[in-house]
Amino acid sequence: MSTASEIREEVKQKYSTAARAVAENTNVQACCDPALRCCDPITTNLYSDGEKGLIPEKAALASLGCGNPTALIELHPGEVVLDLGSGGGIDVLLSARRVGPTGKAYGLDMTDEMLALARENQRQAGVHNVEFLKGEIENIPLPNNSVDVIISNCVINLSADKDRVLREAFRVLRPGGRFAVSDVVVRGEVPAAVRESMLLWAGCIAGALEENDYRARLTAAGFAAISVEPTRTYNIEDARQFLTEAGIDVDTIAPQIEGKFLSAFIRAAKPEANAVQPCCAPGCCAPVKAEAKE
Repeated sequence: MSTASEIREEVKQKYSTAARAVAENTNVQACCDPALRCCDPITTNLYSDGEKGLIPEKAALASLGCGNPTALIELHPGEVVLDLGSGGGIDVLLSARRVGPTGKAYGLDMTDEMLALARENQRQAGVHNVEFLKGEIENIPLPNNSVDVIISNCVINLSADKDRVLREAFRVLRPGGRFAVSDVVVRGEVPAAVRESMLLWAGCIAGALEENDYRARLTAAGFAAISVEPTRTYNIEDARQFLTEAGIDVDTIAPQIEGKFLSAFIRAAKPEANAVQPCCAPGCCAPVKAEAKE
């Protein structure tokens, strides 16, 4: 079992490689770099031609996501948006245009090469209401209650401490703020070895949560109004070559995993400051004593 620091270093190395590949050659799709082992159909056709026309080519080439969170969350002029694991900056730049000059979009990434690529993409796009921050999504370098919307694109599954990520997201959101991320999730039980191989294929690092576990962790962090909306389901044929190379008898295990690995859009909200919070568990609330009558 890898330690948190080992997982973090592996993620950093993979995404550094991807950033260098894009920076050096615009004809290479980053996610098809052999070192990443994650390709179609996960990352293709996530953005419309209209969206791609608003950003530099290298921002699109460096996209390693599994969804398009900017297309699935309503953003308003003047809002502050934070992208966890912003990579080459595609979702940050698109969000910045939607919140307008009175709003702001932050991108947070731990990889120097991705930050350099994102800042160059920002310069080429001529977008000024953007700031790219260096840091880890487990330790967000922003104050409490400072962000209206948190987005992320297939990054939370990479963290070795997802509970801390969700607590940090809750901390920096303002009351009433929205959490709207694309991520890889698992539905139901899957044999351990197969689960790991499928997630290595689908998410580059085998760390995706089971759907109900994701909901439970969001609830524990304090979020409400949680929903999980599938956006793409990965079938066995998508991963046949990868699984075969991993020594797995694809035809034998196909019935056990079909339809269980998917990209999803995960929504949640930080309750308003004056909202009444439900009890954390049956019996946890103290009974209300009736007032004595005179």
